[in-house]
Amino acid sequence: MEQIKDVIDNELSIWLSEGVLHLLDSMTHNQAEHLAQRKHFPAHWSIEAVNVALEKGDLFKAIFRVNAHNRIEAYCKIDGLPVDVLISGFHSQNRAIEGDIVAIKVEPLSSWTKMKGSSETSFLPPMEDGNVNDNSHGEDVGQELIRRASSSSIDENNHPTACSSGDRREVVPLVEKLCAIMNSFPSKRPTGRVVSIIEMSPRRKTIVGFLRVKPWLFNRESWKKDNKSRLLLLSPKRDYIQLTSTDPKFPKMMVALKTLPNSIMKRLEDCDITLEMELIAAEIVEWSEEYDSPLAHVIHIFGIGGEVESQISAILFQNSINSSGFPPEAFFCIPHVPWKIPKEEFHHRRDLRNLCMFTIDPATASDLDDALSVERLPNGIYRVGVHIADVSYFVPPHTALDEEAQIRCTSVYLQHYKLPMLPPLLSDELGSLIPGVDRLAFSIIWAINLEGEVLDRWIGRSVIQSCCKLSYENVQDIIDGTSNVEGLQLHGDFTWSDVVTSIHNLDDISKVLKENRYKDGALSLENPKTEFLFDKYGIPYDIVLTGRKKSNTLVEEFMLLANTTAAQVITRAYPSSALLRRHPEPNMSKLRVLESFCSKHGLQLNASTSGELHQSLERIRHELKDDSGFFHVLMNHATKPMQLATYFCSGDVIDNGKDWSHYALAVPLYTHFTSPLRRYADIIVHRTLAATLDAEDMLDLNAKKLMKKCFTGLCYNKEEVESFDAQKALADAAAKYAIPGTHVLADVAALCNERKLASRHVKDATDKLYMWLLLRNKEVFLSEARVLGLGPRFMSIYVNKLAIERRIYYDEVEGLTAEWLDVTSTLVLNYYPNNRSHRKGSTSKLKTIEEVAMLTFPYNTVSEADTSKNGDIEPAVFPLVLHILSTIPVAIHPIGGDDGPIDIGARLYTSSYFC
Repeated sequence: MEQIKDVIDNELSIWLSEGVLHLLDSMTHNQAEHLAQRKHFPAHWSIEAVNVALEKGDLFKAIFRVNAHNRIEAYCKIDGLPVDVLISGFHSQNRAIEGDIVAIKVEPLSSWTKMKGSSETSFLPPMEDGNVNDNSHGEDVGQELIRRASSSSIDENNHPTACSSGDRREVVPLVEKLCAIMNSFPSKRPTGRVVSIIEMSPRRKTIVGFLRVKPWLFNRESWKKDNKSRLLLLSPKRDYIQLTSTDPKFPKMMVALKTLPNSIMKRLEDCDITLEMELIAAEIVEWSEEYDSPLAHVIHIFGIGGEVESQISAILFQNSINSSGFPPEAFFCIPHVPWKIPKEEFHHRRDLRNLCMFTIDPATASDLDDALSVERLPNGIYRVGVHIADVSYFVPPHTALDEEAQIRCTSVYLQHYKLPMLPPLLSDELGSLIPGVDRLAFSIIWAINLEGEVLDRWIGRSVIQSCCKLSYENVQDIIDGTSNVEGLQLHGDFTWSDVVTSIHNLDDISKVLKENRYKDGALSLENPKTEFLFDKYGIPYDIVLTGRKKSNTLVEEFMLLANTTAAQVITRAYPSSALLRRHPEPNMSKLRVLESFCSKHGLQLNASTSGELHQSLERIRHELKDDSGFFHVLMNHATKPMQLATYFCSGDVIDNGKDWSHYALAVPLYTHFTSPLRRYADIIVHRTLAATLDAEDMLDLNAKKLMKKCFTGLCYNKEEVESFDAQKALADAAAKYAIPGTHVLADVAALCNERKLASRHVKDATDKLYMWLLLRNKEVFLSEARVLGLGPRFMSIYVNKLAIERRIYYDEVEGLTAEWLDVTSTLVLNYYPNNRSHRKGSTSKLKTIEEVAMLTFPYNTVSEADTSKNGDIEPAVFPLVLHILSTIPVAIHPIGGDDGPIDIGARLYTSSYFC
């Protein structure tokens, strides 16, 4: 009977299979054409149609930006509109990827959505994590541009728009109409849809993620068990495996098995589930209308996601940072060592080796760009010098070394090492201002009185020798009167008394310069920075907040003065081909929100100008001296309305200098001149300055000193500069030093902006990585946090000790109730561990309380050792009643690593005693 049953079952199975196959074959025959025509997305417009529509003003060109917290929301900034246009839903996004330049069509008013804000109360609009200020050597505020756009503007989320000046002129009528509608309906946000992708983002080629191996293996086993089913065999999932990006802004991708590297395919065939823990490098190769997900190709495996080396390699790949060595051709451009300054250089350079000058840098720095000197004259006037390494001497234009430096654009600094822009032989030796060694330099020497007024200046090429290398700590000790020169080496005929006197003189002058800058309207948004403490194995064991020292300010003031002076000189000489740096005014609507919040809490903030904003923040700092945590939160968010500081070519922005100024520094002209060993922009500025000096020397010689210092002196005679002789001298010098024309320099500026921002992204990502490592190595990390935003679903918090913002979602949590009182903007959280019937819906979809709160039990809380490390943070008790700026205890924890992208999570730290 069993044998008969097996035969019947087998025959029945065959009959059913044949019937299914016949049905499938019939369906395939009759419906193949229909299925082939099925599309998930509308077709993109042609380039010709897009160009016509852009000219007519029917479409707008913009950069596509995705909400990291909600990927179905994306935003596009249109120049002239007060708010971004919302692109909601995958269908409207039409296969656009983060960073793409797209053509969008704004939808009619009936389709516009309600502005966010009614469901969440916050003193500031939602902000992107990871915004950083450019508080680097010589500049207070600013962020770098990520896209190449020669006439770009910057949106309210610190992103550049892609509209050229010509585009803006064409679309003004429609922009004015949209602005009028928005003024009439201020609660409405305009919505739009993507109709074409004009330029694909470079990020498409630098995807980092994880392959979803387990679901694919599960499906494969199902296919094996049911291999007679043609329906399963026809499933496209059989031939593809899913790739999930570590960046939440990117969609899930599909990878065709036939395109996988052999090493990965073999591991799949061996059912190696550890493959799912590997960080993968990939690129998006296609996203047609028929596919709901983009297709990607895997190109590399970094290693296990929880390992530091894998993560750093992935970070560098994501930001297109070249971590390989320099090509041999670049080394051929560098002089052989040992090297001495050629004698002919002394004929056209000023010998300044008799000055007591020194470098001031971080203790670990090896690329020493700048040195300082000061002489006090009998009449009470100081002769202050800034001496910058003449790197352009070693990097001639259009050489292999120049091309490599331009590609890299900037040095990238990691926690324990750097990826230099120039070969170490040049950046750390031949070009570095090593003490006791003759070096080539560009020098600017000012005559400054006790009021900080510049009476005269000299700018030229020089030969210098630094007498010592000082760290910021050394200089701070000298300023504080506790100097200890043990271990420091002094070169030349100078004494430590000479150095100490010079430091005190420089400190006195820098204080006056700083005071004058702020009187003239400069803005400082200084806030404590996080600094990791590492053990001897390079593993972080703690994190501390550090502030700026007076020694940092001392150096910064003279670097700012040098950069401003260089900008004035090169703009006089080459008004259409000067590489400058600007910082636009902030987003005024966000400043108004900040003013309103301060007023609500009895704090008066005037943000009408950069100077007024600075003075207001200083007054608030004094008023909040007993609540520094609140002030740190306030200062952190005062940076959010600030737009990006960017490089630009003066001839590429035709507005008579209206938009050339630097908002935070309150100066009309600014550039980067002081760090040529680590920034390519500075090398360009050095070449422009060298051409200016040559032209000036030529005019001095031909005119028998009648036109002396027409470019570099304090006095500026426009008629002399625009004379035929002056223009001829400038043109000849420009050709000699290969000064780029307007269009070429605009491209160089855009590339410098892109690479500068990439290097900042690397720093942010590595900081996050080391913070993740720190948390992973701790059993628990407790801290106080301030509530920044509240709503019925989540709260936004600022973690004081780590200086980061995070969200805690408390909706759909088993046993937890969240009562939101909209009138008073109050949240009441309560926990009922034994009463879960009040929750609606399926309990399988609910989060556990452990995902939202770290519950401690009586006599079983944090260990005594951990409590001491965390400053005796006491747990909160339910019910929790929270308002904006409430202080709450939180537990910070690491997320991901081997099983997904790394992140920093936050939970409430609460007691279970009354639960």
